[in-house]
Amino acid sequence: MSKMSLSEKLALNGGRPTGFDYLRISLSVVIVFAHSIITSYGEAAGATIWEVPYRPLVGMFLPMFFALSGFLVAGSLVRTTSVVQFLGLRVIRIYPALCVEVLISALLIGPLLSTLPVKDYFSSPAFYLYLLNMTGDIHYLLPGLFHDNPYPNIVNMQLWTVPYEIAAYLTVALLAVIGIKKSHWIAPAATLLLLVAYFAVRVIVKKQWALIAIHGGLPGELLLACFFSGISLYLYQDRVPWSLSLCVISGVVTSLLVGLIPFGDFIVAPFVAYFTVSLGLTNPKKLRILQGADYSYGIYLYGFVLQQALASFPWAREWWINILVCVPAAAAIAAVSWHFVEKPALDLRRYFQPKSAKHNEPGIAGLTARKSPLPATGG
Repeated sequence: MSKMSLSEKLALNGGRPTGFDYLRISLSVVIVFAHSIITSYGEAAGATIWEVPYRPLVGMFLPMFFALSGFLVAGSLVRTTSVVQFLGLRVIRIYPALCVEVLISALLIGPLLSTLPVKDYFSSPAFYLYLLNMTGDIHYLLPGLFHDNPYPNIVNMQLWTVPYEIAAYLTVALLAVIGIKKSHWIAPAATLLLLVAYFAVRVIVKKQWALIAIHGGLPGELLLACFFSGISLYLYQDRVPWSLSLCVISGVVTSLLVGLIPFGDFIVAPFVAYFTVSLGLTNPKKLRILQGADYSYGIYLYGFVLQQALASFPWAREWWINILVCVPAAAAIAAVSWHFVEKPALDLRRYFQPKSAKHNEPGIAGLTARKSPLPATGG
C-alpha cells in the first residue's frame, strides 16, 4: 500500500488543516515561556536553557517557525501572478502590526517606564533610532528604559528575526523572477547553497570548530535554510509522503541535530521542515476562540517587551510570575492587534491579487493569503 503524499493529506483535510494554526500559536507561546528565564534572571541564567537536557527541545522552536512560514508562503508565491502581488501581500501581513508594536513601545511603554524626564526621552537620538524598527532596521535601545533589568537595555529582542524574514521574502521574489515556480529544483538548490556557504564562512574562514558549534539558537542564515526547506516541501508536496512514523522520526532527528550531534545544525533544515509540515497537515478540532483569527504574530511581537516591562519591577522577577502575567497579557494584546490592525490590513489583499484569486480558493494557497506567520515569524 503506497503512502499518502503531503498534497493528498492536505486535500483530505479540505485544504485547510488546523495543525498549522495550532503550531503557530503554540510556538509563539513557548517562545514567551523560554524568555521568562532571561528576562527574570539575566543572560547567564538564560544560557542554561541552551544546555542539555533542555537544548534539544528549545532549539527546535524558531527553526520550526521559519519552516512553517516557508511552506505557507510558498502557497502565496504559487497563487500570485507577479512579484509585486507577492511582495504586497507580505508587506500588509508584516508591517502594520510591526509598526504598531514599535510605536506602542516607543510612545507609551518608553515614556511611562523610562528613568529619564519626558523631555530628555523624546529628544534622545536613541528614541528616533528605535523608530527605524518599523523599516526593518533593528535597534534595541530606548533612552532610560530597562537599564536596571536583569537583561538590561534590550526593549524587544524578538525583533532580531525581522531582517531575516524580510531577506527571505526578497530572496523568494528574486527566485520567482528566475523561475522557481516552474523550476522547482531551485528551492532545494538554494537551501543547499545557503548551507554550504554558511559552513564555509563559519568553519573554514572563521575556523569555529566547536563540537556543538552554536551556543544559543540557530543563527539567521540557518533559519533561512529552514525557510527554504519549507518552500521545497510545498513545491514537491505531491512527491513527498506524509507519514506519522516519519513525522516522529524527523522530530527525534531534529532534536538530536540541534541539541547533541556535532555540527548537526548544518543539516537540520530538511528534517525540521518535514517534522513541522507533517504536524501542520494534521487536523485536530479547532477551538472556537481561534476560529477566524491568528494571534501568533501578536504574541511573538509583544511577548518580550511585556516581559521586560514586568521585570522592571523587582518583585516580579520570577519565571512563574513572568509566565502567569505575560502570556495572558500578550494573548490579549495579540487579539486586539488581530482584530483592529492585522485583519483590517489583510482586507487590503484584494489590491494585490488577480481577479481569479479574490474568491475563496481551496488548499494552502487560500490559507496563505490571510495567514502566514512571523518568525516573526517569525513571523
